[in-house]
Amino acid sequence: MSDSNSPTDAPLRVMVTGGTGFVGYHTVLALVEAGHDVRLLVRSREKFKRVFEPAGLGGLDHVVGDITQESAVETALDGCNAVVHSAAMVSIHASDSEKVLKNNLRGTRFVLGGALERGIDRMVQVSSTTALFRPGAKRIDERSPLGDAKTGYGRSKIECDRYVRRLQAEGVPIYTTYPGTVIGPDDPGLSEGMLGLKLLLDGGMVVETSSGMQMIDVRDLAIAHVRLIERGGPPDRFPMGGQYFDWPAYGDLIAEVLDRKLPRIPMPGSAVQLLGRAGDLVGQVASLEVPLSAEATRYATEWVEADDRHTLETLDLEYRDIRKTLYDAIFWLQGSGHVRSTYRLTPR
Repeated sequence: MSDSNSPTDAPLRVMVTGGTGFVGYHTVLALVEAGHDVRLLVRSREKFKRVFEPAGLGGLDHVVGDITQESAVETALDGCNAVVHSAAMVSIHASDSEKVLKNNLRGTRFVLGGALERGIDRMVQVSSTTALFRPGAKRIDERSPLGDAKTGYGRSKIECDRYVRRLQAEGVPIYTTYPGTVIGPDDPGLSEGMLGLKLLLDGGMVVETSSGMQMIDVRDLAIAHVRLIERGGPPDRFPMGGQYFDWPAYGDLIAEVLDRKLPRIPMPGSAVQLLGRAGDLVGQVASLEVPLSAEATRYATEWVEADDRHTLETLDLEYRDIRKTLYDAIFWLQGSGHVRSTYRLTPR
C-alpha cells in the first residue's frame, strides 16, 4: 500500500464499475463534476454511448468487459489510483439466486482484490442494507453484523461483504456504503427501487402492511461516494438507508407529491409474503418476469430501519427533502414513458 491515503483536493484517476447502472451513473456524474478523471468498465459499448452521450460524456475513457473477466478488470485498473465498485447483478427472483451469488462475489474479488494488488488505497464498495437485514434487530448501523439471508441478492451481498470485511480487518482501506431503496431521476436501467415506484403508479394503489421502507436519493449517494474517495483513511462502513416511512406514512407522502389520494389496501405481512412465494413459483414454472418475490416481500414486511448518523456526521452530509426526490423520480418516469398513468405533480 502507498502512504498517500489521506484527504486530497488533487484530481484522482477513478475506475468505476457499474457506471451504466443507476448508482454508478450518478456517481460518475458527481466524480466528473468534482474534477476527477474517470475510467469505466462497461459490458456494452452501445449502452455506454446511450447512457453517457446525452450527458455530453461520450468521450469518457472506458474498457469493454465484465467484472467477472479478470483480464478486463486488470486493464481497467491499470493507471488508476481510486476505485468505486458499484457493479452487481441485481435480481430478487429465486431462480437467479446462484448466478447472482457467483457473479457478484467473483466480480468483487477481481475488482477490489486487483486494486489491492496494485497498491490502490482509495476504494469504495457499494453494498446494500440488505446485507445487514436481520428481522427483529433493534437497529442497523455501521457496527451491525452481516444478515441472515440464505438465498438471492441478499445472500450475494452478504458473501461479498464477508470477503471485504476480511480485508478491512487487515487494515485494507475500503469504504463500504449500504444504500437502502435508491430512487431519483435518470435511471438508465429502471433499477429495483424505481421499478417498485413505477408499479405503484401503474397500479394506482398503496398496500399498507407491516414495517415500511427506507429511501435514499441516488444523487445524495453519489455525493457520499465522491467525498469518501477524496477523504481517504482507514477502512470504515457507512449505512445510507435514507429516510424511513411506515407504509401508511409512505402512502401519505405519495399522495402529497401527486396531490391525489390513492386507494389504500390493508394487507397483513403474512399475506404479502405468501404472494411473494407465489410469485417465485409462477416465475419458475412459466419463465415469466413476476414483480413479486419471497425475498422482496420479506424486506417489505419485516424491514428494520438503518441508522445513518455515522455517515451524515462523518461526511458532513444532509439528505435532500424526500418529497423533492419523489417528485423528480416520478416526473422522470412520466417523461420517459415508463408509466401508463399521468399524474399532475405538485411542483417541488
